[in-house]
Amino acid sequence: MAPKVLVSDKLSETAVQIFRDRGVEVDYLPDLGKDKDKLLEVIGQYDGLAIRSATKVTEKVLQAATNLKVIGRAGIGVDNVDIPAASKKGVIVMNTPFGNSITTAEHAIAMMFAVARQLPEASASTHAGKWEKNRFMGAELFNKTLGVIGAGNIGGIVCDRALGLHMKVVAYDPFLSEERAKTMGVTKVELDELLAKADFITLHVPLTEKTRNILSRENIAKTKKGVRIINCARGGLVDEEALAEAIKSGHVAGAGFDVFSVEPATESPLFNLPNVVVTPHLGASTTEAQENVALQVAEQMSDYLLTGAVQNALNMPSVTAEEAAVMGPWVKLAGHLGAFVGQMTDEPIKTINILYDGTVATMNLQALNAAAIAGIMKATNPDVNMVSAPVIAKERGVQVATTRQEKSGVFDAYMKITVVTETRERSIAGTVFSDGKPRFIQIKGITIDAEIGAHMLYTTNEDVPGIIGILGRTLGENGVNIANFTLGRSGVGKDAIALLYLDEEIPQPALKALEDTGAFRQIKPLVFEVV
Repeated sequence: MAPKVLVSDKLSETAVQIFRDRGVEVDYLPDLGKDKDKLLEVIGQYDGLAIRSATKVTEKVLQAATNLKVIGRAGIGVDNVDIPAASKKGVIVMNTPFGNSITTAEHAIAMMFAVARQLPEASASTHAGKWEKNRFMGAELFNKTLGVIGAGNIGGIVCDRALGLHMKVVAYDPFLSEERAKTMGVTKVELDELLAKADFITLHVPLTEKTRNILSRENIAKTKKGVRIINCARGGLVDEEALAEAIKSGHVAGAGFDVFSVEPATESPLFNLPNVVVTPHLGASTTEAQENVALQVAEQMSDYLLTGAVQNALNMPSVTAEEAAVMGPWVKLAGHLGAFVGQMTDEPIKTINILYDGTVATMNLQALNAAAIAGIMKATNPDVNMVSAPVIAKERGVQVATTRQEKSGVFDAYMKITVVTETRERSIAGTVFSDGKPRFIQIKGITIDAEIGAHMLYTTNEDVPGIIGILGRTLGENGVNIANFTLGRSGVGKDAIALLYLDEEIPQPALKALEDTGAFRQIKPLVFEVV
């Protein structure tokens, strides 16, 4: 059955057609996002939800979205999506961070020009029939210093455009390397140095606890007298009250704001101040940008629903279509390894250690980790998936450690999971054969070679004669057929294990009959999701 997507906000017809062309069923209901009750009524039918800003994806909506797998936001901001609730529900949340980058960067540059030359006020004055040429003395951008706070995608474009205007550019960004700064042609500085040197300051960072009020009253006081401040990123990055006071005092010469701490902004301390240019969050509002983000979200959602590729997800590691094709068997193996130790462990897990050996160590380990953790957690929470599992593990205080190492044995690659509880450790390793089929290759340090089936039986015993006969006879007498049988032992007369691949779920009478033989230390039926 084809996946089904609901588009609940206005999206271009071209984007809607992308879903259809790729074999995704789509319902285009652009006004539905404003009707909360109707959205709750129908959302359970859909695998994907494509939105802009009107649709509010609350915890209540997510609870009703019983089949939902992915939410795609055509744009950057996801303030209208409850991401923690989506993560717990196992729903991927994607945005489109690059579709409107140029548009937003250009808006910031336009704001710089508007503030430097007082264009809105000069225009209003001229429209009013005045000719106040001496009143609107402006400033050149040429040879001025631009301070860019946040030199990522949009900030990087602003840097490039500013250099084209022959400005000197200094950038503050904790994630910007010296090498990258040199390539960009900018000077990397600390925030205090930027504040002291910049003639213009423009912000291009997300709103987080670390960036909230990054231009606080204290930091605004550190700026160069006559500075002009531009914010086309996020409201809340600047203390608007403190900035208004600095403009009134003459310390700040002007400001250009496209975003505000409260939106829609019907009032602000910045309104009606001289040489303050304000716009209603127009950074991404061009025809080209709106088309770009719509097409991008349709492509991303289709890729995920049809191939498993994950792009620009906010709550899951990204996996390209190429990675998804190569990693598919390894993701399955990670899930199976996790499922084994999860079903075998009856007490709270403190630590999950995951070892990657050989070629698998070069793959997308975040995604493989998520699959392994999901496999473990499914034993106690069947609804968990690769999105929600890491969240649940973190909530439970489970520590996850990852180790990479070069090829160390006969296999080109293998994975090993070890879980640690209060009283014991349990480990299992596996690999993927050339036919693409996952295999278990070690349990409890004992070497095996086991095919993985939907229904399996794991037993442990002392290495003594007759165990194979007891297993075969007892299961046969209870109508259980064995598809495959794997044995292993730590040494002659020591610990031995058996892993049986069965045609169907083992019935309780058969388990009871095995227990009654007294030959086994442990008997555990296991279930795996095998497609």
